[in-house]
Amino acid sequence: MRFLDVKTDYAFKKVFGSVESKPILISFLNALIGFPVGKEVTDLTIVDPYQIPLLQGMKDTYVDVKATLADWREVIIEMQVLNVKGFEQRILYNAAKSYSRQLREGEDYTLLNPVIALTLTDFTLFETDAVCSRFLLLEKERFIQYRDDIELIFFELPKFTLNEGQLATIQDKWLYFIKNAGRLNVVPQVLDEAPIREAFAIANTAAMSQEDLEQQERRHDFIRLQRGSQAKAFEDGVAKGEQVKALAVARNLLLMLDDAAIASATGLPVDAVARLRTETQ
Repeated sequence: MRFLDVKTDYAFKKVFGSVESKPILISFLNALIGFPVGKEVTDLTIVDPYQIPLLQGMKDTYVDVKATLADWREVIIEMQVLNVKGFEQRILYNAAKSYSRQLREGEDYTLLNPVIALTLTDFTLFETDAVCSRFLLLEKERFIQYRDDIELIFFELPKFTLNEGQLATIQDKWLYFIKNAGRLNVVPQVLDEAPIREAFAIANTAAMSQEDLEQQERRHDFIRLQRGSQAKAFEDGVAKGEQVKALAVARNLLLMLDDAAIASATGLPVDAVARLRTETQ
């Protein structure tokens, strides 16, 4: 067997946002969000369930899973593979937009329902060892909670390092599924339980059409290209920074050493040092 890489937005929505995904999503949300006793998710409605035809010809974009819980709380679930500019602002914007759009003109503010933005990232986001980070509106010095109407929850997959033998909780098992499904060829025994087993069934490529597989491969190609572009930009930035430092050192050595000695000390070409000497005269 082969399974989709659930970290791609396409596969993530297929597994968690399909019409048949309701029990899967309920388990997933209860495991990751950790609702208080008595407030666990027992029922929900998936907003705009995934349908293959809706994605035909679709531009590369972000596809969220959205759900309205039985008590009218709203949850936005997103799997983010690429750390793009404005990502954190977009998460906050989407949560605030979902909160504010609940009211029609003239309706009372007391009708507003809480919004939870649950985001999983395939990159490190915060300078902490914690896999999960939660944000609420708090008073700056005494940390008094204003309200819990908007909550941002992040899970950083690179920080989740448990192997199959270490999976103790349902949260551990769901995180392992998200992070590793794409490299597995069998369902691990520790994950062979409902509804994770059903999630594997949806992600099983054997049951998919060629059209489905091509959609997934296009997402992989897009991600590979974007990651390559990011890596090249980083390397170019490092190289440029090193050159700037070398030129600064060379400038300070012009009165003390000849061009060959400066080139040897800084790694710059001799002709570059000679141009620098001419420019500073």
